[in-house]
Amino acid sequence: MSVAQLAVTRRGDGRSEAQPPTVALALLLPLALLGLWALSAHQGWLPVQILPAPSEALGALWELAKTGDLLRDTSISLLRVVEGFAAGCVLGLLLGIAMGLSPTVEDYAKPLFTAFAQVPTLGWIPLLMLLVGIGEALKIIVIAKAAFVPIALNTMAGVRAVPKHYAEVGAVFRFTRWQTLTKVVLPASVPPVFTGMRYGLTHSWNALVAVELLASAEGLGYLLVWGRQMFWLDTMMGAMVIIGLVGFLLDRLMAGAERHLQRWRPA
Repeated sequence: MSVAQLAVTRRGDGRSEAQPPTVALALLLPLALLGLWALSAHQGWLPVQILPAPSEALGALWELAKTGDLLRDTSISLLRVVEGFAAGCVLGLLLGIAMGLSPTVEDYAKPLFTAFAQVPTLGWIPLLMLLVGIGEALKIIVIAKAAFVPIALNTMAGVRAVPKHYAEVGAVFRFTRWQTLTKVVLPASVPPVFTGMRYGLTHSWNALVAVELLASAEGLGYLLVWGRQMFWLDTMMGAMVIIGLVGFLLDRLMAGAERHLQRWRPA
């Protein structure tokens, strides 16, 4: 085994040994909050109508799971996020690459884009309701807008940050513009681009819940509204737990995709 391989192996072993304490520390705060929640419910610090016990929230989730409502609402919300995020991701990548590669495109597009980005995602909902109604189109557009802005900004920054000598190496190999883009610029800008995509996915999930709270009869956001309207606080708290878990899993999925695309980088 070479010295370099030995160094990589030792680094890998060090990471493996350090991982369990990191996971334990990451779980410490959620478990502490869960314990505080259970203690508060047990001691009656807040009325049960305001803060039900964790066991009651889990029981409500179990009932929803047995009837199939939980799976149906979760699937509907995930489908909306996938569709909206995909649309916002494509538009954000295209605009970000164009502004990153061409100062002329940035001069023309950046002012309007900045003004568009300054209006909060929820601020577009009243206008969009007038234009497209309260159907699925409204939800997809709102989710796409939430993903579009951070992806475009981070993609532009990532393309601009690619070192010039990378392009010089591409010129030595006589790459075409398309080859330079796909083999040099995009691989080198993966970290900031995926940072934007992770932010975009987080914003998309938040926008989904918000728009389902306002204009939906199905989905996890609607489950929150339904629990509040029926004064089923256990259902509402259970829906909040599911929303948090699904959002966390989506972020981990994006992080895994980023690591896969950057596997060519040295450790």
